[in-house]
Amino acid sequence: MKTKTKPKTGKNKKTSGRTVKSKAKSITELRDLFVDELKDVYWAEKVLTKAIPKMIKNATSEDLIDALTNHLDETNLQVTRLEDVFDSLGVKAQAKKCEAMDGLIKEATELMEETEKGTVRDAAIISAGQKVEHYEIATYGTLSAFAKTLGEETAVSLLEETLSEEKGADQALSQIALSSINLEASHVEETVGE
Repeated sequence: MKTKTKPKTGKNKKTSGRTVKSKAKSITELRDLFVDELKDVYWAEKVLTKAIPKMIKNATSEDLIDALTNHLDETNLQVTRLEDVFDSLGVKAQAKKCEAMDGLIKEATELMEETEKGTVRDAAIISAGQKVEHYEIATYGTLSAFAKTLGEETAVSLLEETLSEEKGADQALSQIALSSINLEASHVEETVGE
């Protein structure tokens, strides 16, 4: 006696009570997410090229001004590098508003407005800058992992170069904060409070 078999329909398979998407569909969805997140960080980097000069203008510490100036140069290169990532994927470079970066920049602006020019404002700029760096470190780490999974080796190389720069910028800000700014800002607070 012959048993009837159901014809294959190409739909999702059921395994152990779970629906398993086809591998091709999952890769397409991950690639779409990857490109969407690239658009997000592309917007963020372009906006930072306008925000960092405002931080430089408000800073008083020469070390902080130098670190921000160096990172502005890096940020301009990162915008170009992201365009290279888009190109390597065969996708037009487009920016999509990054709500997280928009919020971080608004917070930085408020911190600068709420503090007097000097070491306390410098400490506020470092705080805001490190929040931005930590966001970027998380973003570029995730994008690099996506690119590895998708086998996009050119993108991996470009994204990891930027990730390294973001980590370096964060370390530079930490060093400036710990070596002078935070202590000076603390001293200013004590003097004002006496």
